[in-house]
Amino acid sequence: MATVRLFGPARVAFGASSCEVAAVRLAEVVEELTLLGGPELAAVLARSQLWLNGLPAEGGATPIAEGDEVAVVPPVSGG
Repeated sequence: MATVRLFGPARVAFGASSCEVAAVRLAEVVEELTLLGGPELAAVLARSQLWLNGLPAEGGATPIAEGDEVAVVPPVSGG
């Protein structure tokens, strides 16, 4: 299992700040989150960056291991 941390609009759309997912690749994490969070979360995921263990993830084929942490980081603005 991997832990997924959700921030900002992703947390609001999902209704929680974290969850556990069983996935082998990063694309499977996104698929499972989309199933669990519905269309509102899917829209946020489409604009978000995914980080794996504190580093930007390379793409959907990125392998996920037991105990990994995936962060969903939506775009932010500020001033």
